[in-house]
Amino acid sequence: QVQLVESGGGLVQPGGSLRLSCEASGSISSINWMGWHRQAPGKERELVARITSGGSTRFGDPVKGRFTISRDNAKNTVYLQMNSLKPEDTAVYYCRAISNGYEYWGQGTQVTVSS
Repeated sequence: QVQLVESGGGLVQPGGSLRLSCEASGSISSINWMGWHRQAPGKERELVARITSGGSTRFGDPVKGRFTISRDNAKNTVYLQMNSLKPEDTAVYYCRAISNGYEYWGQGTQVTVSS
């Protein structure tokens, strides 16, 4: 079992930045990768970014060049740095982990980009 706790969401103006954190606990040694998905009202959940245990990253097309993902293994935490935020980035952001073929999700954190 893996538990995920997200933090760092909030309200930001267009062009601003936010950093989301996702701390994992439980069977963390078996985690293959962790990442972030988001879901806006009326839209399907989509990949934002993910990072493997080896450090390889992948990003969704809408955020390439603006978002970065990193991990601190000592803190069992993955970070999503979001820069140049746009109103269309408004969504609930969910942390996700894959461990031994099972997927785990956090409770989600709201990000709102608005002036």
